[in-house]
Amino acid sequence: MSQTSLKQKKKNETGSKNSKDSIDTEKRKDSDKSGVRLSTQGSQELSLPKTDSRGLLVRNQWSRTSRSPSTRGPSIDEPRSKRTSLKLPNSSTTSRTSSASPSQHESPEQLSEQASPPTPPLPSTPPMPLDSRPPTPPEPHSSSRRSTRMQENPEAWAHGIVRDIRDSRESSQLRDYPRTPPTEWKSYSQRRSTYSSQLDRDCLSELPQPPRQHQREEEEEEEEAYWASVKTLYEKIPSCSRPRPPKPKNAITIAVSSRALFNMMDGRKIYEEEGLEKYMEYQLNNENVILTPGPAFRFVKALQHVNVRLRELYPNEQDLFDIVLMTNNHAQVGVRLINSVNHYGLLIDRFCLTGGKSPIGYLKAYLTNLYLSADSEKVQEAIQEGIASATMFDGAKDMAYCDTQLRVAFDGDAVLFSDESEHIAKEYGLDKFFQHETLFENKPLAQGPLKGFLEDLGRLQKKFYAKDERLLCPIRTYLVTARSAASSGARVLKTLRRWGLEIDEALFLAGAPKGPILVKIRPHIFFDDHMFHIEGAQKLGTISAHVPYGINQK
Repeated sequence: MSQTSLKQKKKNETGSKNSKDSIDTEKRKDSDKSGVRLSTQGSQELSLPKTDSRGLLVRNQWSRTSRSPSTRGPSIDEPRSKRTSLKLPNSSTTSRTSSASPSQHESPEQLSEQASPPTPPLPSTPPMPLDSRPPTPPEPHSSSRRSTRMQENPEAWAHGIVRDIRDSRESSQLRDYPRTPPTEWKSYSQRRSTYSSQLDRDCLSELPQPPRQHQREEEEEEEEAYWASVKTLYEKIPSCSRPRPPKPKNAITIAVSSRALFNMMDGRKIYEEEGLEKYMEYQLNNENVILTPGPAFRFVKALQHVNVRLRELYPNEQDLFDIVLMTNNHAQVGVRLINSVNHYGLLIDRFCLTGGKSPIGYLKAYLTNLYLSADSEKVQEAIQEGIASATMFDGAKDMAYCDTQLRVAFDGDAVLFSDESEHIAKEYGLDKFFQHETLFENKPLAQGPLKGFLEDLGRLQKKFYAKDERLLCPIRTYLVTARSAASSGARVLKTLRRWGLEIDEALFLAGAPKGPILVKIRPHIFFDDHMFHIEGAQKLGTISAHVPYGINQK
């Protein structure tokens, strides 16, 4: 063959080769748009999905294996016949893939000049399961060592890729992710001390701060001033310094009417002359006017002093005197009564305002031990109900009373004892009376209406005796009787002994007037069933209480 023909033949081969490369370039552009790569051999189409089998786009999983391989797993959408074999791309495909990298800017002619000869196809392999199918690798870079290794032994390279993917999935399934332990709840102050802000400290450090010692002293002074003001405020409130009243079932309940506790003669006169409406109007207009003390006022004050002494010795004592204000006044008058009680510092917490109705029905409900009133009719009703009662009479003269000791004087017959002896004296005379008392000297007398109250006083006295307070006991009792000690006094004392009661002083007057003796005693209250003894004591200034019981009331 001539030299001219050889040149012509080479020229034709070069042209055909260039035309073939241009066709391949156009096909590559079309496949890049549709996501499908076409093989230059033309024998088989391999789809290159952008996502793996789980629908996730895979780009960086191949970083530890290779960035240059251009092979991929078979597509799910491909028919079974096309997945039976896997063909490696030739060098021109590798070159095209390399040209898609942003770091390469080579023309198609340069790619055709650098193309390597095609490699033989891989032997047919069984189809891999979908879960173990390798994801589509990212577009590789050119001039990679691992691409050369893949070209030299493609089968080992493919199995290594599959093994790495399988190991990575197993390790991800068995990975024990650390769990954040539950945080313990902390208060704001605890969290602030633990995670204090450096910025806050910096800002605070810039401000001028007084010395700590001076600031602490100012805070202490402010706190002391605050508590001093609070203490002063609470001391001014009477209810805050008042001790709690005893329980009614344990207390000695003394019911006192409003006219016995306070002097209400002006209001009583208006009620009798002008009627109830004018009386209520008068009380409402004068509710801020303090009432003056009545006949039972000093007696109530002495009872409260006994409570104070008992609480000093027995802080939790419940066997105390409990005063109840029992009146038939209307509730509108209650404000004036409350103001007067608080003004004098009387510890009276329970009131009974019946609004014109007799309060006698409430005496048993209040567990009353003694009822004192200025109304003799109501006292008589209470006596008939079996409640110890007496009508209060104020002394005609002012008398000084002891403030540290409760003094109570009792008559004997029809007060502490029954009236059986008086029946004999009235019917058979004094001689028969003396003979009777001598004959029944060892027989105790029957009890009278005030025997229970004397028992209450004796029980409280024993509490002081138990603390070695006999000489300083705040309770003192007196027996002031018209009996003769020689003829009839022994039976009285033996009766008290049989009852288990102690009387501090026993005064047998043998019919003499009681007034002068009572002036010497100065009792807070004197109980007697004879009105002429009451009147004689009243004239000399003794506060007396008439007990409407026995034969002398007929």
